[in-house]
Amino acid sequence: MTANDTTADVVHLRRAGTSVVVSLTDARLPRILHWGEDLGDLADAELDALRTATLPTIGDSAVTYPQPVPVVPQLAESWLGRPGIAGSRDGRAWAPLFTATGARLTDTAGEAAVLEVDAADDASGLALTVELRLEPSGLLRARAALRNDGGPYRLEALELALPLPDRAGELLDLTGRWARERVPQRHPFPVGAWVRESRGGKPGLEAPTMLVAGEPGFGFRGGDAWGAHLGWSGNQVLAAERTPAGTRALRGGELLLPGEIVLDTGETYTAPWLYGARGTGLDALAAQVHRHLRARPGHPRTARPVLVNTWEAVYFDHDPERLMRLAERSAELGAERFVVDDGWFLGRRDDHTSLGDWLVDPEVWPDGLEPLADRVRELGMDFGLWFEPEMVNLDSELARAHPEWVFDGGHGPGAPSRHQHVLDLGHDGAYDLVRDRVSALVGRLGIAYVKWDHNRYLTDAGHSADGRPGVHRQTERAYRMMRELREAHPGLEIESCASGGGRVDLGVLEHTDRVWPSDCNDPHERVDIQRWTGLLLPPELQGTHIGAETSHTTRRVATLPFRAATAIWGHLGVEIDLTRADDRTFADLKAWVAAHREHRDLLHTGDVVHADTDPEFRLEGVVAADGGEALFQFAVLARPAAWPPPRLRLPGLDPGRRYRVEELAVTEPVPAGQRPPWMATGLVLPGSALAATGIEAPSLDVDRSVLLRLSDVG
Repeated sequence: MTANDTTADVVHLRRAGTSVVVSLTDARLPRILHWGEDLGDLADAELDALRTATLPTIGDSAVTYPQPVPVVPQLAESWLGRPGIAGSRDGRAWAPLFTATGARLTDTAGEAAVLEVDAADDASGLALTVELRLEPSGLLRARAALRNDGGPYRLEALELALPLPDRAGELLDLTGRWARERVPQRHPFPVGAWVRESRGGKPGLEAPTMLVAGEPGFGFRGGDAWGAHLGWSGNQVLAAERTPAGTRALRGGELLLPGEIVLDTGETYTAPWLYGARGTGLDALAAQVHRHLRARPGHPRTARPVLVNTWEAVYFDHDPERLMRLAERSAELGAERFVVDDGWFLGRRDDHTSLGDWLVDPEVWPDGLEPLADRVRELGMDFGLWFEPEMVNLDSELARAHPEWVFDGGHGPGAPSRHQHVLDLGHDGAYDLVRDRVSALVGRLGIAYVKWDHNRYLTDAGHSADGRPGVHRQTERAYRMMRELREAHPGLEIESCASGGGRVDLGVLEHTDRVWPSDCNDPHERVDIQRWTGLLLPPELQGTHIGAETSHTTRRVATLPFRAATAIWGHLGVEIDLTRADDRTFADLKAWVAAHREHRDLLHTGDVVHADTDPEFRLEGVVAADGGEALFQFAVLARPAAWPPPRLRLPGLDPGRRYRVEELAVTEPVPAGQRPPWMATGLVLPGSALAATGIEAPSLDVDRSVLLRLSDVG
C-alpha cells in the first residue's frame, strides 16, 4: 500500500456505504464536510461544489457563524469551543496556528482509505500530522501526532473532533457502577459541552464506552446516529459539543494530568485513536465496529473455548483435591478451558494480602500447580490462571521490600480499594519482576489463558521519587507487558478484567482476546450489560458466564434456563461449583454447553440485531452474515401494565428468504398455557413478514425467556 502526495482541494473517502468528504483548502488543517451516507462517485467539480455549498454566510465576524471546524480545532482560527491542542512553552505557544505543508492519500480497494496531512507552526515551534482512516467496514478512525521543534513544551491536551450534522439532536452514552455496568442515559443535545471524563487510570465501571449523537428518538433499528469511542485504557475524555453558532461535534482524547507529558526538542506525542461509527440505528453503528474488529489480523479465529472459572465456585478456598475434582467435572460438562482464579499464590487466603508475590503458595500447593495443570490438559482442556500484575497489597513481600514501587501522590499510598494499591510499573525493577514472574509461570505451567484483573483506580498515581503523575506511563507499560508476554508465549490469550467491566476499550483489545463485562452473573442484569457492551464489542469478545441459582452479587434467584439462555450469546463460561451440583442440574448444564457449542459459529460470526421494544421486554439476536439462519432471545424483565406483549417483529432477516421459526428448547420448553398456537408446530414465513407483521409472543413470566431458531427453507 503506497501513499501518494495529493494536491486536491477536496478528498472523498468511501467505504461500505459511508462517505467522508474532507476539505484541504487554504492550507488549513483538514475539515470534514460530510461524514455520513455514501454520496456516490463525485467528480472533482462536484466535490468543489459541495465544499462551496457548505460555506457559511459570514457577516462581520466569523466567530458567530457556523463553519467547518478542523479535526483539530484551533483557538487562533476564532474557535470558541474546546481547543484541540492545549499547552505552552513557559506560557508561550499556547494558541498555535498550523499551516498545512503536504498531504498523502492512499486509496487501495479492499483496504482502508487513508489521508495524512502534515502541518507546522514555525512561530510556535510545533509540527502536526493528522491521520484519517476510513476502514473497509465503514468505521472512521482519527488521530494526530504533535512534534515539538522548540524548547520543552508542556502538553495539556490533544483532542480530535468529528463533526455532526444539525439533525443530531439527542445524546446517548453509558454509565454504571460495580456489578451494574453499561447503564444507558440519554437526553437532548444542549448548547455547550456534555463532557465525560475518566480519571481513575482506566475507562472505569462508569465509562461512557460509546458517546452517541443522533436524530431525536433514534433506536436500534431507526434514526441516523453517530458514535465516538476512544481506544485508550488510561485517563480519557469524550465530549459532545454544540456551539451557539450551530457547530456540533464529538470530541475525544487522553486526559493528561499536570506535567504528565513534557516534550523535549524533537519528541512527539501521538494521541490515541478516536473511533467514529455511524449508521441508521444503533445496530448499523455497532456493526461497523464489529466488522472492523473481526477483520483484524489478531482477532480470535478459533472457536471460543467454553471455560469453567473457579471464582464463584471456591473463592479463596483452594484445595488441590477439590480443584482436581472440579476440573474433572468440568471436562465431563464439555468445558474446553479451566481457569484457576484468585487465591493460588503465596499467602493468599483472602483479599487483604500478597498481591505482587506471584509465587505459587507451597502450603496450599505442596507439589505446585503442575499436577493440576497437567491433569487439566489430560482431560482435553486448556489451563488458565488469574493475575493482577498492576496491583500490590501493602501486606506483601514485594511492598515490604520495595515500598518505593507503590504509587504515592505525595501523602503516602492513599486509600486502599479492595485492600490494595497500585504497583508503579514506571519503575523498571517493578516492571521486570512482575513480567518475569508471570512469564515464568506461563512457560512452566503451559498456561494458555491469563485472566488479567485491575481492581483499584489510579487516583493518586504519583511516581516516586519525583511525585510526577504516572498514569500515562502506567497504561503504556501495561500494554507493553501484555505484548511481551504474548510474544514470548505464542498463542497465549489474555482477558481484560477490571473489577468486572472497568477496562473495556479498543486500546486494550489490541493486546487481549476477551473482556469481562461485569462481575455480575445475574441474568436479569446481564441481559442489558451484554446488550450495551455490544454497542462496541461483538459477542465472541465478551465473557458471559452461567452463575449460581442465587446470584452472588444481587441475591436474586434465577432459573437455569434463563441464566443459560442469557450467557450463551458470548464467550461462554460456567462459574458454579460443579462438584456440588445435583445430577439434574449437571445434566441440564451439559445440555446448555452442548447447545452453545452447536450454535457458537453463528453466534460469533453473525450480525447482532435488536428490536426496539417496550422497556419491559428484550428481543435481540444474531443473524448469519448470509442471512441463512438466525437465533433470537425474547425475555420479559418486568410486569407491564398492558398485556399480552406486542408481537415479536424479528429484525435483520433477509426479506426474500423463507424461514422456519421454532422454539429452541434446550431443557425446558415454554409451558403449555403460555405458548401461542404457532409454537405447537413451528411456522414458515418470509423474512419480510417476520419483520413487518411479526409473530405472537409467548406469555412469559418475569425473568423468563425463550430462544427462537430460524432456518432458511429455500
